[in-house]
Amino acid sequence: MTNFLVSLLTTVARQVKDNFVHKTCQTDAVQEQFLRKLLRAYQNTEFGREYGLSDIKTIEQFQKQIPILPYSSYEPYTERIARGETNILTADPVVYLAITSGSTGKKKTIPTTRRSQNVVRAATLTSIGFLSEALARQKLQFGKLLVTNSVELGGRTSGGISYGPASTGVLRMDKRLYKQFFANPYETLQPGDSLTRHYVCLLFALREVSMRGMIANFPMLILRTSNYLERYSSDLIRDLEQGTIAPWLELKPEIRALLEQQWSASPKRAAQLQAILKSEGRLTPKLVWPNLSFIAAARGGTSDFYFERFPTYFGDTPIFGAAYSSAEGMFSIYPDINQDGSVLAIESSFFEFIPEDQWEAEHPKTLLATEVQPGKLYRILMTNYNGFYRYDIGDVVEVVGFYEQAPLIVFRYRRGGLLSSTSEKTTEFHATQVMQALQQEFGLPLEDFCITLSENEFPAHYLVNIELATGQVLNNPQAFLASFDSKLKQINLYYGSKRPDQVPAPRLRILEPGSFAIVRQRQLQRGVPDSQLKFPHISEDRNFLAGLRVEQEVRLPEDLV
Repeated sequence: MTNFLVSLLTTVARQVKDNFVHKTCQTDAVQEQFLRKLLRAYQNTEFGREYGLSDIKTIEQFQKQIPILPYSSYEPYTERIARGETNILTADPVVYLAITSGSTGKKKTIPTTRRSQNVVRAATLTSIGFLSEALARQKLQFGKLLVTNSVELGGRTSGGISYGPASTGVLRMDKRLYKQFFANPYETLQPGDSLTRHYVCLLFALREVSMRGMIANFPMLILRTSNYLERYSSDLIRDLEQGTIAPWLELKPEIRALLEQQWSASPKRAAQLQAILKSEGRLTPKLVWPNLSFIAAARGGTSDFYFERFPTYFGDTPIFGAAYSSAEGMFSIYPDINQDGSVLAIESSFFEFIPEDQWEAEHPKTLLATEVQPGKLYRILMTNYNGFYRYDIGDVVEVVGFYEQAPLIVFRYRRGGLLSSTSEKTTEFHATQVMQALQQEFGLPLEDFCITLSENEFPAHYLVNIELATGQVLNNPQAFLASFDSKLKQINLYYGSKRPDQVPAPRLRILEPGSFAIVRQRQLQRGVPDSQLKFPHISEDRNFLAGLRVEQEVRLPEDLV
């Protein structure tokens, strides 16, 4: 029955995808229709009356009448919504408040309505339709997948509205749909403790020998799940063999009882895994699930750095970006596996693009979806059913082509996330490209990295803080640092033009093992949900890595004089 439901839902997903593809041939018309319908639906909200939405008849009038606004302009409205006031930004009742992670800035509160959730569901089905067809072309199958996201609520506001991470709201509101695709029971997502949740998710999924996929918000989280599988392999095998659920897990009695009702011994599967562990010395996803067809995780931004380590765990298993989205809305949908470009989600929001030469303008001119050009960077604006209008999230995207009339975009970096010793403006995308190339050049997988600036100096030195992957040794650290300097000059021309006259030589710091685990734990302690954890790879906060032990600091010859 379960396989039948997955097959049925996949058929529906392909139909939704076909409809989306048809609409990409009429991108301008679809976008205009979306905007008209939204303005009509929300014209009598407080925001709608304040900005005269009912008077707007054209896109040009909309652009002239509604200012480009950051989140800070919406915060007074969202605070009132949290207190229970209605008809503020949305005419539809707010049923959930998505709280952003705050890992790259201040936390934000995003209203979610049934209508905005319907938009997310349609985009998700479109994504599944694309994925299932892409896998079929490779003679691979779509099927059950491992999910580890938490469904634990953050709480309720004074107005009685549930709040928490965006993914929690999505999974809870469409529980009946999504659980059909899970290799692990929905109840495994309930534990609040991250290790406990990952352990029980893995435990149940290990019984699904034919599991097809793994999904997480970011590739770093996929690597963490793989690490848990390796680290707790003996415990997992023991529980499979004996039909137990490890007593040391931090499980509430009621959740443990629900899980135990669905759990039983699987000695045959335990024996299979024990044989793999004995012959290979470790358990990896590809070894324990030989039919694994895909990994779904965010592409673009810093993802390529983490993808460098994927072959160790997954071989050549295809990587699918699924969708580029945030708590504020859906930006784009991936049409294929192993591809960075994703199709603008033209049915999810009304989009505008600010060209690079307009970024500093007080009233920047914007382009529509069909007016952008491949190879150029843009700030992306969205207007959608979450109640945001011409909203500037700060994301910088690159247009890499077109899918029919809809642009293919790649997230590059968050504007404002810049590192400058003087004024060279190194972005996270620059840094990630360099570190990815260095891993390849030196055949050296890194656990992670973060570039910061030296203290009490102007101009400051770049501090290239790295942690080597387990068992790795950097034999020529000075050559590594010199190559970093050379590659950054090529990738960031502003850095290249200011080195060495204005920007001093970078310095390499090799941190002791476990350093970045400490940094991530600090972020979790600040309240960042583990499924939303985004690790910054550049930081102007000179105390960001404070307290970590430096095993070795390396300087270039010019810096030793």
